[in-house]
Amino acid sequence: MLRFLTRRVLGAIVILLVISLVTYLLFFVLPSNPAQLACGKNCSDPTILSQIKERMGLNQPILEQYWNFMRGIFVGRKMPDGQNCPAPCFGYSFADNQLIWPELKDRYPTTLSLAVGGSAAFLIIGVGLGMMAAWQQGKTFDRLASSISLVGNSVQIYFIGPLAIALFVNNLGWLKMGADPQWGSHPLASLNGLILPCLVMSVIFWSNYSRQTRSLLVEQLGEDHIRTARAKGMSSKYVFFRYALRGAAASIVTIFGIDLGSVFGGAIITEATFNLHGLGMLSVEAVQKLDLPMEMSVMLIGATAIVVFNIVVDAAYALIDPRIRLA
Repeated sequence: MLRFLTRRVLGAIVILLVISLVTYLLFFVLPSNPAQLACGKNCSDPTILSQIKERMGLNQPILEQYWNFMRGIFVGRKMPDGQNCPAPCFGYSFADNQLIWPELKDRYPTTLSLAVGGSAAFLIIGVGLGMMAAWQQGKTFDRLASSISLVGNSVQIYFIGPLAIALFVNNLGWLKMGADPQWGSHPLASLNGLILPCLVMSVIFWSNYSRQTRSLLVEQLGEDHIRTARAKGMSSKYVFFRYALRGAAASIVTIFGIDLGSVFGGAIITEATFNLHGLGMLSVEAVQKLDLPMEMSVMLIGATAIVVFNIVVDAAYALIDPRIRLA
């Protein structure tokens, strides 16, 4: 198991280095004049542009810029203007000329809470509904669950979100409108403020997982080892949970690992729908302001989160299927 995880971690480090290099080149080499973007569309004074290049280190060779950027993330660095930027240092924002990391640190808990809460919701609801549908295969509940999943998979967050707010917040008063979490000072209020956004974000996902789980379990229930277990006199419930569910679990975990990127994409739309201030809204604001350092930093944070979560998924996959650890 340790060797398996070591290989995954080393591979993840290589992937992140490649992503960081490509991202840096994409944002600071392809634009013809990044200093112009930092100064503004109407800025044309050569002296000011030269000062911006010197202050941000844009006059250095590109590989040296990239090395300084990566070194700053891990150990901090002294900026070309003489300012000390403690680790993790992502540089200055083009929009407000402030350090980027404090803004990322303020926004990240919202997106992470949405991603974790939404993932927990769609796994519990989707897998649970799929298990019940497979258990009641061919019966009324199975057909009803399939219909509900089909409808849920057809709606979008920006459509169902306002409806959920109108129904559960404004009319019934059962849930609170989404709010940015403050886990350190108000944990219960933070939890209440994220229930509705997480449930709304999870609808499309649990609809898909319900159908996938049912299909996988029905396939497992038709395998030879399941029939052998039943022939030995084992109860249907024991066979279902001990053999069929375990056989389907590996595929469910694999699908979850693939969907992690979509979870962060769904978080962006959810933040806009519920007026939450996370990395999703920050990335939209950065695009509107042509804030290249902020856009790049959000991309790197998102890529790192996805890679880390995939390592966790790989570890869970190895625990479920011992053959993976020996591969």
